[in-house]
Amino acid sequence: MKRLVVIRSAVSVPTEIQRVEWRTGMPEILDRPQATGAGTELDREVVARVTALVPLIREHAEKSSEERRVVPEVMAALEEAGLLKLLVPRRLGGSETNLRTMMECVAEVGRGDGSTAWAVALLNVCTWFSTTFSDEAQDEVFSTPEAKACGIFSPPLKSEKVDGGYLVSGRWAYSSGSFAATWASLGIGVEGDDPRALALIPSSAWKIEPTWFVAGMKGSGSDTIVVEDHFVPEHRIQRFADMVEGDFRTSHKGDEQNANMAFIPVAAIVLVGAQIGLARHALERTLANLPKKNVAYTCYTNARNSPTHQLGVAEAATRFDQAEMLMRRACADVDGAAAGGVQLDRLTRARVRMDTGIIGELVKDGIDKLMTANGASSFADGNVLSRIWRDSEIAGRHALVMPELGKEAYGRLLLGADEPLTIDI
Repeated sequence: MKRLVVIRSAVSVPTEIQRVEWRTGMPEILDRPQATGAGTELDREVVARVTALVPLIREHAEKSSEERRVVPEVMAALEEAGLLKLLVPRRLGGSETNLRTMMECVAEVGRGDGSTAWAVALLNVCTWFSTTFSDEAQDEVFSTPEAKACGIFSPPLKSEKVDGGYLVSGRWAYSSGSFAATWASLGIGVEGDDPRALALIPSSAWKIEPTWFVAGMKGSGSDTIVVEDHFVPEHRIQRFADMVEGDFRTSHKGDEQNANMAFIPVAAIVLVGAQIGLARHALERTLANLPKKNVAYTCYTNARNSPTHQLGVAEAATRFDQAEMLMRRACADVDGAAAGGVQLDRLTRARVRMDTGIIGELVKDGIDKLMTANGASSFADGNVLSRIWRDSEIAGRHALVMPELGKEAYGRLLLGADEPLTIDI
């Protein structure tokens, strides 16, 4: 027996009612209104531009890791192909693709190199954040064609209210892609019941402190941004709670699909685009090299004939398939609601947050199985599988990718718990 639940969007528009049909506990949003523009379709021409760059990205992957930032040759190629402002509207010089296309682009970059994909994902999503600010702030950020933003949500050491804005000082760690950014969307404290906000701060006001010395994702440039006594005017500030509910300051919510995307689901799901690409690369390498490999201490001269290896590879491939399907469903949910000009309902937002963590788990588990199938040699410094494994292990431990938090939020909403949510969705 199917149970029909009606969920009202927080946005008061004629299309505010969204129907959710339950099938064994898995909600699907139905009957979203049709919309012009990017919609939910994949832009294959844009993705093809990324695929063409995979050999170049792979060629420079090790050097990017050594230099702790994506090398200029690769960044220049990505920028020339229009792959660093995928979610930015055309009026501001961007490609104005939907989330589905952006995620596929990040995954293809990840098939070349995980660190590069991580930087591309964060630069794209943080630059999109900038497009949701006031029109005056957008004009400032995108006054130059090379405009790109990095970003961190955490609050600073100091945020003081002054005439016309806030005086900000602080350190923001793990600012991925900051080496290429011209602006940063950084967490600050503001007056009010909920002090959380994001502020747009130009790169001329901050310096980068090298702090990203880690085992994986070495080339993502996730160093620390340091700001000292910088004045941020009110028009460059958005309250975090408003962004969570899609109440962006931009005046273009009525005519731009991406101005209606769900903030936290997008901020979370982009973090597993690189993971999807790492999975594709790991499986590609395995299928190219493992079949003819000798299985030591057994009667199998080729791994392709070993049931143990057959099962391991099949299980890994299935996990990757599951991760891909969850990613595509999340994109369809976000893009579909945005195309209809409605705020994605809280239950689906919670599920996307949970599925983000599940994708990370699926990819990590699948890569582990492939590493086992390929044997100890796959951990050699010179084996690309070693870098893939390390990148995946680091990527899967981002705070927004932790599956337990997402499961808790989703479960609370499914069961109608008395206590409020402990995380933003």
